[in-house]
Parts: sequence; structure tokens; C-alpha cells
Amino acid sequence: MSLSILMVGSEAVPFSKTGGLADVLGALPLALGRLGHRVTLITPKYRVVQNQGTARTIQVTGVGGANAGTKVIEVPLAENVKAVLVDRPELYDRDSLYGVGGDYPDSPRRFAFLCRAALEYALQSDEPFDVLHAHDWQAGLAPVYLRTRYANEPRLSGMTAILTIHNLAYQGNFPSDWLAPLELGPEMMSMDALEFWGQISLLKGGIRFSDSITTVSPTYAREILTKEYGFGFEGVLVTREADLHGILNGIDTDRWDPRRDPFLPEPYDEHTLEKKDAAMRALFELLCPGTPFERFKRPLVGIVSRLVDQKGFDLIAELAPVLPSYGSFAVLGTGDPKYEALLRDLAEQHPERFAVKIGFDESLAHLIEGAADIFLMPSRFEPCGLNQMYSMRYGTVPIVRATGGLDDTVADYNDAAGTGTGFKFVPYTRTALVDAMKRAQVAFANPSAWKKLQVAGMAQDFSWDRSAREYVKLYETAVRHRRPGTLG
Repeated sequence: MSLSILMVGSEAVPFSKTGGLADVLGALPLALGRLGHRVTLITPKYRVVQNQGTARTIQVTGVGGANAGTKVIEVPLAENVKAVLVDRPELYDRDSLYGVGGDYPDSPRRFAFLCRAALEYALQSDEPFDVLHAHDWQAGLAPVYLRTRYANEPRLSGMTAILTIHNLAYQGNFPSDWLAPLELGPEMMSMDALEFWGQISLLKGGIRFSDSITTVSPTYAREILTKEYGFGFEGVLVTREADLHGILNGIDTDRWDPRRDPFLPEPYDEHTLEKKDAAMRALFELLCPGTPFERFKRPLVGIVSRLVDQKGFDLIAELAPVLPSYGSFAVLGTGDPKYEALLRDLAEQHPERFAVKIGFDESLAHLIEGAADIFLMPSRFEPCGLNQMYSMRYGTVPIVRATGGLDDTVADYNDAAGTGTGFKFVPYTRTALVDAMKRAQVAFANPSAWKKLQVAGMAQDFSWDRSAREYVKLYETAVRHRRPGTLG
């Protein structure tokens, strides 16, 4: 059956972006549209949003003005897919999307208004919606409002509510005195509703009031039920375990395709992997100008990452004195100043082994993926991860920690059988990471085995079309089994 889906999120490509959430909300609606479903994406019109569309006014009651007229801008994105930008300058016309050095003080109001605007848009639309799909804590109140303030609206009563958790570390926890400004009753200050260690949690509200909860990989769905990865939410999630599903994120296989990537000097595929050398030469000339190029006998290891503990940089720091013995490194990223300084020092001490750029550069990210032999992602935790999937698509073999989506997407190399798509390690220790890097070195020294690894990775299907089909199955099940109503 064809479904009508109302999707709510705080950022989305091509309008706004700070992280992977924007990529998901840019790609998933398009993939659902290609499958014949109708998707309306609701997201704020921030200051950075330049896109123009058709403006109209809807009435949004409460949370920032009684029965306030609010401009929304409808932007067609593809067949069956449109975006609706909520234009409230006093809430969204700011220097950054979420705040500088922390959340804006009125973040609860900003995103509660987004949720109310989404539901009012649905209420005032010509066609009913089947599914409300909210993303992360910023949209967590959408299921709450649907099941409370809008519970008796006939046009909304048939909607099922889905919440996707992209990273459980971000929970939207705020003082309980926000309840009244958000037009939520005192009964919400309950363990069965929003109460979380004396505060209210907008993410917890989404979990409690949604029919189904998803997260961005099957392994992460299991991990967040444990104390190690649950960030205090493991008990909340265990109560909804039967409704918790892990659906792996996809990647944009048009934008990340070595056969037609405009940032690579020469296109290549699984039959012409020798052309990766052209990308390596271009990367070498860009990062090490004036130095004669020759193909390394050692592997070139790429890193494109936030430079933070979560991404494994505490392990990399432990290995810093011996890292040059495991290959040459091309690193792009920004993050914790101590890790930025560490990488600059390595580049200064070992200019023949380390090329480092602090910052972000889209073209350089593509060039590193195309040029590198190995891509390193030793994350402490990783809900899904994208770069390991980009890497395999580019014939660049990943070394990853077996956590979250990294564990789900990378098959560990078995040298006896000659199978696998990369190298995994389990304990979050320096020793385990070193063992994985040594195994990769051994395989790299065997050209036929290495090419088999590369080709196996390039054969994987990480497209959003695959992921969208999994979401459709979940939507259809949730529509058939939508749980009723309101708190209590």
C-alpha cells in the first residue's frame, strides 16, 4: 500500500546540516518517494536556509503565541516528496542551528514549536497522514503531542508514531519548569512519561509515546539496552524492547561513487582499481607539495573524522609513538584541541608519514576515500557510521572496532578462507587495535588477497533504497498495530 508520511527533524540536506542526521533526512524521504510513498518533511527555516518555495500561513496554537499565524514554505524535492520549512525568525533566525558552546536557553520552546507546527500542518492539510516519523530529541515531543493534545482530532487519530534515535548520547534533558511553557500538564512529570532524574527528557517522551522506536543499526539497537551504551536510558528502553528496531542507515550512492566522483582525478571501478594511484598522486601533491611522488610500499591510511574520544582518538593518541610503523597517514578533521595538536605534532615530526588538515573539506574527504588503501575508524561507540560504507564503495579497506553499525557493515577478514570486507577488533584497547592493524599489513603485502578484499567491499549494497524498504515494512506493521491513545 502507498503511505503518506509526515517526517519531522531539526536539520536536513540541502537546507541545513551539522551532522549525519541531516544526511538521513536528505536521503530517506527521496528513497521512500521512489518506492511510491508520499513524504512531507517538516524542518526549521534557519538563517542559513536559502531555498525558496511557495509560502503559506498556518495557525499554530500555543508554544510561542496563542493561535499564532506561522509562515511555512513548501519546497518540492522530488516526485512524491516535499519539504515544509517552518519560518519563525524569533526561534530559528540565529547564528547557529542549536547554540554556541551548548544549547540555546530556549531550545525546548524552539523544538516544541517545530513539533506543534508539524501536527498543525497535518491537521490543516487536504489529505490525512498515515505515519508520523520523528527524529531525535528535537522531534521527541511530536509523538507526545499527538497522543495528548491532539488525541481527539479525527484527522490525526489514525496516525502511527515512529521515533528514530540517531545517537542516544543526546537526550534533550531540561528543567521540569519547562512543562508549563510547553503546554504539558503536571502528569508528564512521571516515570511513565517525561521525567528523567528530576528533569524532563524530550527524547524519553518520544520513546514513551511512539508506537515503534528505531535506531540506525541492528547492533546499536542491542547495545543501547546495556549500561555501557545506554547513557542512563537502558532501563527506559528495556521497557520498549519489543518495539525497538535497528535499521541500518544508507549512503548516497550517487554522491559517493568512484565511477563518477567529480573530486577524483580519474574514475575507477572494481575492474580498474589501479586507477586509485591517480587519486593518491593528487592527494600527495595537495598535502605534500614539492615532494616527488612514488607509490608507497606501505599502506596509505585515511582518517576523516571528528577528533574526539568517541571516534577512538584516545586509542590513537596512545599509539602515536609507533603509528608511523603501520603506514602513511592522511588525516582530515576537527574536534578536541588536544587531538588537533597531537596530529599537527605528528605531521611536523614525521612529514614523510603524516599529512594532516584540521578542518573540513568535502572535496578532500572524497579524495582521501579514493586514494587510501585503508580507512581507520576505531570508535568507542558508533550508532551507524558512514565512512566505513563510503570506504568499501571506493575499494578502501576499513579497520573498525566491532561496535554499532561498524560491526553490522564490515565483515572481518578471514585469511584462511580469503573472505571478508575489512578488519575488526573487539576490546577497546590499544593492543586490540594494533593486532587489527598488523593483520591488515599482512594482507596488504599479498596483492591478490588485498584486491579480493577490495572487490568484496565494493560489491556491498549500502543504498538508501535498501534501508527505505526496511522502514516501509516497519511503517506497515505499525499502522496495522497502532497502540491507542493518551497517557493513563
